[in-house]
Amino acid sequence: MTMFNTIKREFQYGNQQVVIETGRIARQANSILVHMGGVTVLVAAVVKSEAKEGQNFFPLTVNYQEKNVCSG
Repeated sequence: MTMFNTIKREFQYGNQQVVIETGRIARQANSILVHMGGVTVLVAAVVKSEAKEGQNFFPLTVNYQEKNVCSG
């Protein structure tokens, strides 16, 4: 018995293996993890069923964070 209801799909894209997985992290958002080669990307989105009165813009933010591993 698993604690999370995860869905995982794998396919070949050119010479790379792509793995798409959902339900493991950020479960309160609609999120997926995409693995390809040595790169993993988390894609998450949240929505509200009703807009606030008078709200006439699309509040979208993109947060980018790059991490490098140091070697000595």
